[in-house]
Amino acid sequence: MPVKSNNGSAVNSFARAGYNAVVKRNSVFLTTIFVSAFVAEMAFDTVSDRIWDNLNKGRQWKDISAKYTTE
Repeated sequence: MPVKSNNGSAVNSFARAGYNAVVKRNSVFLTTIFVSAFVAEMAFDTVSDRIWDNLNKGRQWKDISAKYTTE
């Protein structure tokens, strides 16, 4: 048997506020999409670089360059 929720109006008002803030105007919606994609790309690149550097520690040029270069 489904359980009735007493906060239906609160959820509805939250959804309405989100719609009015982001989706109602096309320019704001597109800006939100582009900014979100940019932030997601930066986060993915940072995480993947850290994983790569951790897995290949000691085998990259930045780790061994001191052995082969003289200043």
